[in-house]
Amino acid sequence: MKNFRIERYNHFFYGFIPGLILPVLFMWVYLNRLYPADLSFFETLKQLYPGMMLGKLLLLSIMPNLLFVFLFYKTEGFKLAAGILIGGMPYFIASIFML
Repeated sequence: MKNFRIERYNHFFYGFIPGLILPVLFMWVYLNRLYPADLSFFETLKQLYPGMMLGKLLLLSIMPNLLFVFLFYKTEGFKLAAGILIGGMPYFIASIFML
């Protein structure tokens, strides 16, 4: 990894797209581990929606985004970190309204 420079990848959209996708992937992996039933991903979400569990799951799914924001912020990839943070905002706002 010599000559790796974060400046090459320090663009807003390089962080925004993974910021939108990463919480959904985290929810999918988490639900497959927590609910190993024959239900699909969307059927499990339908079962969690009436209660407060979906809001808590959305709030939990933002944690990988925050980890990457911290990692890229420490390596001075400020635009990349901002893109990941802004990509996770819809999940945060939705979780607040569901709690």
